[in-house]
Amino acid sequence: MRHDEHVIVVGLGFGDEGKGAVVDALCADGPVSAVVRFNGGAQAAHNVVADGRHHTFSQFGSGTLAGVPTWLSRHVLVEPIALATESRELEAIGVADPLSLVSIDAGALLTTPFHVAANRAREIARGADRHGSCGKGIGETVWYGLLGDRGAVRGEVVEEQRVLGDPGPAPRVGDCLDPRALRRKLDLLARFYEPLTGDVGRVDELVDLYTSFADAVRITTGDEAGRLADAGRLVFEGAQGVLLDETYGFHPHTTWSTVTPRNARELLDGRPARVIGVTRTYQTRHGAGPLPTEDPAVLERFPEAHNGTGEFQGAWRAGHLDADLLRYSVRCCGGIDGLAVTHLDARGLEVASGPVLEEMPDPLAYLRELLGVEVLVTGAGPSRADYAVRENPRHDRVDVGVGGRDRAPV
Repeated sequence: MRHDEHVIVVGLGFGDEGKGAVVDALCADGPVSAVVRFNGGAQAAHNVVADGRHHTFSQFGSGTLAGVPTWLSRHVLVEPIALATESRELEAIGVADPLSLVSIDAGALLTTPFHVAANRAREIARGADRHGSCGKGIGETVWYGLLGDRGAVRGEVVEEQRVLGDPGPAPRVGDCLDPRALRRKLDLLARFYEPLTGDVGRVDELVDLYTSFADAVRITTGDEAGRLADAGRLVFEGAQGVLLDETYGFHPHTTWSTVTPRNARELLDGRPARVIGVTRTYQTRHGAGPLPTEDPAVLERFPEAHNGTGEFQGAWRAGHLDADLLRYSVRCCGGIDGLAVTHLDARGLEVASGPVLEEMPDPLAYLRELLGVEVLVTGAGPSRADYAVRENPRHDRVDVGVGGRDRAPV
């Protein structure tokens, strides 16, 4: 791949496609000035194995082990306590002063213990009808932010959830620079959620933690995305997968986040970028929700080193690659410019196209033909050494969103 173009990495499945390893490979392959997170929050779990080290990236960008700094845009939900924990984990595997590698947009929403407790209370109350939440407070953070934006009042139903109290303005990263403003917002937040969660913790302690967090990271304002983009090459790291997108996923088993490239394109403000869609050679899903090609035999044949049953998210599941869902994900993205294909070390693969299940002896050839774009990144194992970034001088594009295949320069 050319080293002078921005790249947007998007998962084409239900998440867990290998986006972290792809981002790490891109950062190790050539000069990258920053990894930009453009959706999601602390529920991301992007595994990178490099030089004998392993880390599951949550809020830090997956280019960290390659020495690339991270910028968390306004579209990211920031959980300062989890970020500090992740920083200590990175330091333990040899990353010096990890927080110095992070900068954060002042407008990003804060995920607090109140959001987390409310998220878990709701998911437990759903019983057998659980949505498959990670229990990290993601949806609750977005929902509370919507209440202020919409002027919601007690008793109103917003996004299928009843407003139990009087909401205030949502706390944001920039508030951590102003302890008095931060305390006001956290007080309102604690009182709002108390009927659902009970007493979660002391606001004063959170204010101290969050102001210390603000001292440890660089908080940005203005068009930081534009400044970064004009200064060097950016890799935009998506979280979750398109099939979990808040608009295009299969409700209610979705995330409260825009997973398609839309946010990244907005941040780039017209600057060109190449969109890389990431897929495994078989389908996976973590937790509740549809998985049309699910097959216990696939799960048994391809054990996971870094994924298992989550307390709130539920069981790890697997099935055959689904051609129809792949095409659907590409349409949702408005087209892609290339593929990253992971888990190429898997053997005896099959692919479903409609009701037909057929053998897939050459996944790369099959996917090139199915989607009409080149494979730009390959992964045949868990570590960076198993990944390769490939040249693609034709720079083809498939845009099935306008009907059929249309190849044109990006």
